[in-house]
Amino acid sequence: MRMQEERPPGTPVLRRMNRAAVLDAVRRQAPEPVRVAELARLTELTRPTVAQAVEDLLAGGWLRQHAPQPAAVGRPATRFTLNGRATPVLGLDVGPHTVVAAVADLAAGGLAEIRRPVGHGDARHLLQAVDEAAQEALAIAGLTTDQVKAVTAATPGIVEAGTGRVLFAPSVPGWSEIDLAGRLRDRFRCAVTVENDADLAALAAARRHTGAGTLLAVQWGERLGAGVVIDGRLHRGAGQAGEIGFIRPSGALPGTLGPPRLPGTPGSIDPPRPPDAANSIGSARDSETVGRFGSDGLLEGRSDAGAATGGDGDGRGPLERAIGAEAIVGLARRHAAAQPGSGLAALTDAAAVFTAAASGDALAAEVVDQVAAVFAEAVAPAVLVLSPHAIVIGGGIARAGTVLLEAIVRHLEGLTLTAPRVELSELAEGTVLTGAIQMALDEVWRHALATC
Repeated sequence: MRMQEERPPGTPVLRRMNRAAVLDAVRRQAPEPVRVAELARLTELTRPTVAQAVEDLLAGGWLRQHAPQPAAVGRPATRFTLNGRATPVLGLDVGPHTVVAAVADLAAGGLAEIRRPVGHGDARHLLQAVDEAAQEALAIAGLTTDQVKAVTAATPGIVEAGTGRVLFAPSVPGWSEIDLAGRLRDRFRCAVTVENDADLAALAAARRHTGAGTLLAVQWGERLGAGVVIDGRLHRGAGQAGEIGFIRPSGALPGTLGPPRLPGTPGSIDPPRPPDAANSIGSARDSETVGRFGSDGLLEGRSDAGAATGGDGDGRGPLERAIGAEAIVGLARRHAAAQPGSGLAALTDAAAVFTAAASGDALAAEVVDQVAAVFAEAVAPAVLVLSPHAIVIGGGIARAGTVLLEAIVRHLEGLTLTAPRVELSELAEGTVLTGAIQMALDEVWRHALATC
């Protein structure tokens, strides 16, 4: 009987490791096509080993082969790129007013993106918008749900690490009662991650910063949140790290209370400080009478939802109510009311305030300086504690330009020992969605490099 030819022990394992090394090298060069000789140099493997790995990856659908380009001398070399559509991912940016869904390929190339407004700010309508946006994005990309290999959804509120359960989301009534992660898993049958939107924005900002370090990434629009990334890893703390929207600026903000208290956690809600109209730059409704506190420490005549979140039932925290996008417009209009004829009276969005300030409008410049001063004072303690290498501002306010940036830097210098770099994210409103896509792709790549 002829004995079977012995194979060196560990050969399947070595071939899998070689395939993973070659696939990762192609990924790092994407979207540029690469040749076998280049892959051998990048991986430090022999050409025959790389050629075998490329053949395996082509057969497995991970790579695409491109026709050789004409060469002046010698035989033209065949080139290879990722077969992106082999493992598409879905990213979702779920907000109280808008849901954005995007489909990307393995090389982070965009296949489709759809933005869908939310009819009403409750959980049922938001969930319907999530379903519709996801389905429409997949249709545009020409994909079915079973072809999606990973989904990451960004959501407002505090998210429990590991489970994806939304523990607290005051901006969307009833949202914490929805099992978003479970619903997405039932629909897509793949790896699903639900993450806080500001944390995903922080990861996206950190990916654009080379080298290790500490980054404070602020997501600033109508609401304010932040994420802390230390040496490339998200810092969660006890679970609520980065909720800067609930910082109370100095000087009372009428109608606001302290930060929220999660169900089942110790602590109490402090009553507000006495009103100080001169220091308040909140929205117009901030000027309402505060009212009287009951024996439980909550405002009488307010709903539990409004009291527990430090707002008027809209879930906004004190800092959000002071310098969120709506509050900036309100502040500009109040300044304009004192100066008849000012163009600020007709402004409808915060971007116009920053544009006016950049154009030399003295009143608008004063508004921007006040906003910058409140922001700098609010984040200065975090700067002193964390000593971040940079603060990156994303969200709609990231389009404010240097007029806001310079004012923030100026105020921070007087409040910190060494002021960090302050930057405006080039992604602006797209920062959260970019972070969602990146997290989904990271999950796919972890699986790919372990099983290819």
